Amino acid sequence: MSYSARPRSANDRLVATPPPPGSTTPGAPAAATPAAAEQLLYEGHPAVVSGIGALLIAIVTLGLALIVYWFRARGTHYRITTQRIVIDHGVLSKRLEQVDLYRIRDYTVERPFGQRLLGTGNILIEAMDSSTPVVRIQGLRTDVVELYERLRVATEADRRLRGVRLVDYE
Repeated sequence: MSYSARPRSANDRLVATPPPPGSTTPGAPAAATPAAAEQLLYEGHPAVVSGIGALLIAIVTLGLALIVYWFRARGTHYRITTQRIVIDHGVLSKRLEQVDLYRIRDYTVERPFGQRLLGTGNILIEAMDSSTPVVRIQGLRTDVVELYERLRVATEADRRLRGVRLVDYE
């Protein structure tokens, strides 16, 4: 099944989900390595004004807050593929965070009322990673529920491909 989502800007795009591993299209060459099979799910920056609160602050400050919001949004870049999530922070100094999908334990989709009105949302990811146990992807200008579903499917496919199983000790 392929999804089509209209991009909200030239920098943001939601890409169709690839077929599950092991399924081949007739006439298509097989991927030589697992890295070659990596497909882009989403790439872009967060929204400049992600919620009603930020919009009200921008109005009260006569647009001056938009400058701060713009630099903050342009200083963060999200790249979500079928194997990893890469978040690049910073304008002058850069910090790169990466989480492999097979390490993800849990997802939470946040869509507060103010963000729903402006068409944005957040995804909170809990991972089995000592350096970044919680990853927050904020202000996504796309259908976050659809992206969540595609991420969940990609996470399970990556776990099967790597032979990883999660065990809960509670």
